[in-house]
Amino acid sequence: MKFIIASDIHGSAYWCGRLCGEIERENPDKILLLGDLLYHGPRNDLPRDYAPKKVIPMLSALEDRILAVRGNCEAEVDQMVLPFPCLAEYSQLLADGKVFYLTHGHHANPQNLPQLPEGSVFLFGHTHVKLDETINGIRCLNPGSVSIPKDGSHSYLLYEDGSFSFRILEE
Repeated sequence: MKFIIASDIHGSAYWCGRLCGEIERENPDKILLLGDLLYHGPRNDLPRDYAPKKVIPMLSALEDRILAVRGNCEAEVDQMVLPFPCLAEYSQLLADGKVFYLTHGHHANPQNLPQLPEGSVFLFGHTHVKLDETINGIRCLNPGSVSIPKDGSHSYLLYEDGSFSFRILEE
């Protein structure tokens, strides 16, 4: 299994385009999106090339491979314009013998983990900061932010052959 895991695109056509280039190059089985896809939110500055109407067709073209969850900036109108489900608070999938739990991170997070079997993978966004930490046998990973990183590097996660690696999106 090969996944690209990304969060916090926040309507940036530029950074979504960079991510889509990586998706084309890597050709993952699934694209796991951890919320905050179209809207920048009232606490964030506008990201580079903020143009949600341009992000919609980029993501829509990948709909058959996307598994997305709702971020704190998603609204019902986002579901009206995106052809894949994006309003679930969390989702789970079983891959390579592990439970992958996807959420945005504004409710469940490493300080407030849901009940998961040991060896599970907890994927979240929201903080815009990369993280890879194991807590009580649960691997907690945050891919950082595609468009508005708070740690200085635009990033996503790649999962392949049972391993995770952070990938940096270059300008």
